Amino acid sequence: MTLAALSETTGISVSTLSRLESGLRKPSLELLLPIAQAHQVPLDELVGAPPVDDPRVRARKPIVRGGRTHWPLTRQPGGLQAYKVLEPRRELEPDPRTHEGYEWLYVLSGRLRLVLGEHDVVLGPGEAAEFDTRVPHWFGSTGEGPVEFLSLFGPQGERMHVRARPSRRAEDD
Repeated sequence: MTLAALSETTGISVSTLSRLESGLRKPSLELLLPIAQAHQVPLDELVGAPPVDDPRVRARKPIVRGGRTHWPLTRQPGGLQAYKVLEPRRELEPDPRTHEGYEWLYVLSGRLRLVLGEHDVVLGPGEAAEFDTRVPHWFGSTGEGPVEFLSLFGPQGERMHVRARPSRRAEDD
């Protein structure tokens, strides 16, 4: 396509297009959108979108608190936080606490004892629990061995959204 033809299609002057092409002018969104439409390409293809960041979560230095080791899995502060947790084999007397938030636990290996209000349950590998942290709660090893689990915590009561099966709309497509 010539500059004259592109100018006619986009309404951008030939001199402006020439300066864009030679790098003497920086493109603005107002100029890029009609050029992308004229070439029938997405805007990111026209400008060369930056490469996608590496999706892997890099292990950070673990945090040891009260004998329990936490590996942070989220990068940004605030909002939902994810941790991989290793609780060593030990028998502790439950000391339920409350605080603002919402927690979701998923057991990877071992057995996790969860005291939640009046409930005292043991979760095994592949089992999960979710609860409002304003309910008195405590969790730790059953004393039989170490337990490894994932913890997702929302400080302001954010809840996790888990979809067990496709929505009706997805089934109809």
